[in-house]
Amino acid sequence: MASSRPPGAAYDVAVVGAGAAGMMCAAVAGQRGRRVVLIDHARKLAEKIRISGGGRCNFTNRDAGPANFISENPHFCRSALSRYTPQDFLALVARHRIAWHEKHRGQLFCDESSEDIIRMLRAECEAGNVSWRMPCAVDAIDASAGGFALRTSSGLVRAARVVIATGGLPVPQIGASDFGLRIARQFGLRIVEPRPALVPLTFDPIAWRPFAPLAGIALEVGIRTGEGKRVAEFREDLLFTHRGLSGPAVLQISSYWQPGQAIVVDLAPGIDLAAELLGAKAGGRQHLANVLAGLVPRRLAEQWLAVAHPGAGERRIADLPDKLLREIADGMKRWTLVPQGTAGYKKAEVMRGGVDTRDLDQQTMEARSVPGLYFVGEVVDVTGWLGGYNFQWAWASGVACGRAV
Repeated sequence: MASSRPPGAAYDVAVVGAGAAGMMCAAVAGQRGRRVVLIDHARKLAEKIRISGGGRCNFTNRDAGPANFISENPHFCRSALSRYTPQDFLALVARHRIAWHEKHRGQLFCDESSEDIIRMLRAECEAGNVSWRMPCAVDAIDASAGGFALRTSSGLVRAARVVIATGGLPVPQIGASDFGLRIARQFGLRIVEPRPALVPLTFDPIAWRPFAPLAGIALEVGIRTGEGKRVAEFREDLLFTHRGLSGPAVLQISSYWQPGQAIVVDLAPGIDLAAELLGAKAGGRQHLANVLAGLVPRRLAEQWLAVAHPGAGERRIADLPDKLLREIADGMKRWTLVPQGTAGYKKAEVMRGGVDTRDLDQQTMEARSVPGLYFVGEVVDVTGWLGGYNFQWAWASGVACGRAV
């Protein structure tokens, strides 16, 4: 994409990163009369938006609020989220006549394609006369008289203010990098150690071998990790894989899980499993595996019994002692296991950690110690739940910054 201003021209604002937060920030600033240039190294615009939500972009969550976000400073996100809400974004979507629908738990998706959201953001940037440098790599950013000098592959760009909207480390195959973190460190800002979030969990291959045949099985579970005030729990769908566990339940809990910690899975949420098994015992002629298969997926029931209680599944439930049935029920209600790790940034949807919010102004996203330097979106230590929350943070932080620059 070509620029409407010549190389070396001075801008009020240079936004580095043309993703969700970057385009939103550029559009808002441009429509306020600021001379804005939007710079991105990619050849294809907003690839992460394009692939999100299975190609239909889960663009926000109707219920998004501060409680749905993780940060070393959980209060930081309140200001931006309260000043630009999911309803505000829906109003923008409505102005662009984009059809959408709601899935479960407030998740909102395009009816047609993620391209609708990308076209909308591009149109909003055009309405603000935003200039483009794309594809254009930023090699360095230096403080200079009156602002900043950006050395890029298409020449020098000067700007009074710079917004870093380069995202996090997930999905390196579409160009994700640590550029934003490097710039933060260069200017002396602290970093909360980044790691993959909303990511499948993996287990020791030998320990997981008995469960690998369950790959492909999905079921609703309760899942939790942590202790005391740091406990986190969700009720979502879980998916068995050859290497471990995935699905919404595991992606959610992965953002809270710490290496070495256990996760506890309830394979029959909402069911008093002990009462069901004991109730089926009276005069029951069925084998235990068949009774259990009426409460959880059959393959899971059979494999669970084969691993935890060999031989019990083939016995009539009426012949089994109450103590054993309670033990089986307790094991399935509180399956406790320790992940070896995660599937990494290639499979993660977002990054947890990033620029320490203690070094940013929550009203404007500006670095407290570097006037004119701003950070928005995923590069900041604010991480949302699965289900449209991270897009809402991108919109809200981008708007907050766009109104301030």
